[in-house]
Amino acid sequence: MSSLSHLPPEIRRAIEITPAAGTRERIVDITTTGRRTGRPRRIEIFFYRARSATYLCSGAGGGPTGWNANLRANPAFTFHLKNGIKADLPAHATTVTDPAERAAVLAAIVDDLNQPHDPGTIRPTSLADWADSRLMRVHFD
Repeated sequence: MSSLSHLPPEIRRAIEITPAAGTRERIVDITTTGRRTGRPRRIEIFFYRARSATYLCSGAGGGPTGWNANLRANPAFTFHLKNGIKADLPAHATTVTDPAERAAVLAAIVDDLNQPHDPGTIRPTSLADWADSRLMRVHFD
């Protein structure tokens, strides 16, 4: 899995969220390169921690997403921490295709989402709803 040991301690702490983290700590921006235009595309997205690694996931439903298609075409992107500490981190994304890793990570994400987070979080979340989600593992350069 992707190590964070090369990152400064305050950045590691911001990325190494636990199930106790609230919604605010889970939100980052990512800047990808548009697969057709080649232009930067910045969006807000949740990130997750599972199996000592960082993941981006499309959430329930599994429909097509621009960020996922952009990262499949060009895996280099910028991971922008913006709540608490601010940092722009160069990163690479890898599509998670291994069935065992997908199952374990999606189960961890759903378990995490079913924790008592910030008020307003939709619960309960079902693993079946997330089975087709787009899932990318993040490696910080």
